[in-house]
Order: sequence, then structure tokens, then C-alpha cells
Amino acid sequence: MSTIKGITSEKVASPCLLKLYNEGALQMLNNSEPQHFSQYAAHFIGLNDDQETQSCNYITFSPMDEQAPLQRAEWIKYLGSFADNEVRANEIYNVVKSNYMCLVNSTASKNLKPVVAWMEFNDGIWSFTNEAYKLKYIEDAGGENLDDSINKITYDSSFIEDLEALHAILCTVDVVIDGTPTRDPFSYNATLFLQNLNIDDHSCFGFLSSQSVWRYDKRLSSDLALDWYDGAVSQPQLVLADLIEALFPSGDYTTTYFRNLLQEEQPISLGPESCTRDTFTAMEPTIIACP
Repeated sequence: MSTIKGITSEKVASPCLLKLYNEGALQMLNNSEPQHFSQYAAHFIGLNDDQETQSCNYITFSPMDEQAPLQRAEWIKYLGSFADNEVRANEIYNVVKSNYMCLVNSTASKNLKPVVAWMEFNDGIWSFTNEAYKLKYIEDAGGENLDDSINKITYDSSFIEDLEALHAILCTVDVVIDGTPTRDPFSYNATLFLQNLNIDDHSCFGFLSSQSVWRYDKRLSSDLALDWYDGAVSQPQLVLADLIEALFPSGDYTTTYFRNLLQEEQPISLGPESCTRDTFTAMEPTIIACP
């Protein structure tokens, strides 16, 4: 943390990074003025940033393009090499991987595999995810994804035939993860979700009777930056533990990244005051108790 000197957006989910910014320890830099970055040893950019406009010190950082949760977390090794902290980076990854794999093994003996639909609603169209890392999470949590052929089909909510086909699929589903994008997660609730699905009769939907509809927007900054794209990338064991709780409810585990929409669970707003450690002290991974 002590080596970070600048950021290019206030939409940051990390409370401690926000605290550094509020204390004046970080500069706000304009992406459209690449000459300002030349003073730094390294400028990390995303895969979609225009590389041709960057100074020669740019470094591409793209864990989000990996297809498996642990592969995303392994990018800490890449960062470690630039921070002269390779040993610590490897140690942290090994701890995270060990905890993740222990959780995977804890569900291996489950006889029942709940069927999970990871879906979203965009411009009147429902679709099931085909993102590999999301499907991998469901498998590792002990769940069963919908058939691959279904995942390639979209459903237009304005056509009754599409809605009937979608409802027929959802009648076979035990758990729904709703990834519908929204500008205001605080106002997105179960009523809106059900309206988008156009469901009148709840009788055949197991995920409704068991109140198992989840969203991954539980942690977000005051500027609505989701920690799903930050902390959840570096700590996949917490995501997996959340999903195991969603699929096999114990009632004694508090989820980190997922909130239950049908139980009216609200997002948690993160600000500088949420940083509970010294800002220049490295964060330690959270280890989940594993049988």
C-alpha cells in the first residue's frame, strides 16, 4: 500500500485505499493525460485501456480475463514481482488456494447437488451466464449448472412463448443468482426481480419457496463500486464459502459478497471509516473454517 501514489478513479471499493486518498496520500490522475504517469516507476492499466497512448512504464493487469477463480487470485504473484514481495505473494496465494481447495473437498461428499441458475436481465432479455469462472464457482460449491445448451439461449420477456420456456426451466432450479446490472443496488429488490420475471404463480418455483435468490452486490463503496470486482477477485475462498452457504444453508454463516434478495438483505456501504487496520499495513487473507 505504501508504494501506491496515484489512482485514476474515485470509484474504489477498498476502504483503506479510499482512506489513503482522503488523507491526501494518493493523487487523482487523468487517464487522458498519459504524460502525468511518466514520473512513476509503473502504471498499471486494464486490458481494455488504449496501450498506444500510454507512457513506456505501463503494465497490463488483467486478472478478470482468467477463466477460473484461483487463476484470478494467482495474479498476486504478478503484482508481488513489481513490489519486490514475491515471497509474501506466493505465501498468500498458497494459503488462499489451500483454503479454497479444502472448501471444495468439503462438498464432495454431498449426495444432493442443487441446480443453480446464474442469470441476468438486460433490456427486456433474460439470459443465463456462460462465464467460465462463474460456472466453476457453482461446481466447486457442490452445485449443478444448467445444461450448456440452455446457457446459449436468451429469453425475451415481451414474448409469452419465451416467458413460458423460461419459467419451465426455472421450475427445475433450486437456487438463483441474479446478476442483473443496476445503477442503484440499494433500490434493487425482490419485487423488481419478480416483475422482470413476470411470475404470478409461485407454486412450482423451488428457489422462491426456499427463499434462495442471491446477488453479489453486498459490498460496495459510497460511489457504488462493487467489491465483487476487487476483494472477491483476490479472496475467492470467501466467494466459495458464500456459495456453499447459499446451496447448503447452515444458518450460522454470514456471507461476505452475496446478499439474499428474497430475505430483503441490503447492501453494505464501504467508506474510509470501514478501514480497520493501519493503511500501510498489508491485508491478511480471511481464512474460512473448513472441516
